[in-house]
Amino acid sequence: QLVESGGGRVQPGGSLRLACAASGRAFRVYTMGWFRQAPGKEREFVAYMSSSAGRTYYADSVKGRFTISGDNAENTVYLQMNSLKPEDTAEYYCAASGAVSAYSYEYDYWGQGTQVTVSS
Repeated sequence: QLVESGGGRVQPGGSLRLACAASGRAFRVYTMGWFRQAPGKEREFVAYMSSSAGRTYYADSVKGRFTISGDNAENTVYLQMNSLKPEDTAEYYCAASGAVSAYSYEYDYWGQGTQVTVSS
């Protein structure tokens, strides 16, 4: 089970940190990803981290602004979002995959989502 938190409303240029608490198997055996979906748009990849592969990967649209990280002791994955823009407004989803992938269809487990709104 994956449970996201930390969404909210923020002004352009602001920051938010999303958290994804994982229950069951420790998240480090999976690739943990963040995706987002804005109204009327398809779900898109944001970032993933793979502890087994020792890598992180970001969408070009968030590279340099967002950082994905994990806390093994808490079994929690974070998405630190800085320099937020109105186009970052979306529902953000945490997901887990047995593959190292940026494709949503390769993710087997999904959280319920948390809303991020960037607006002045």
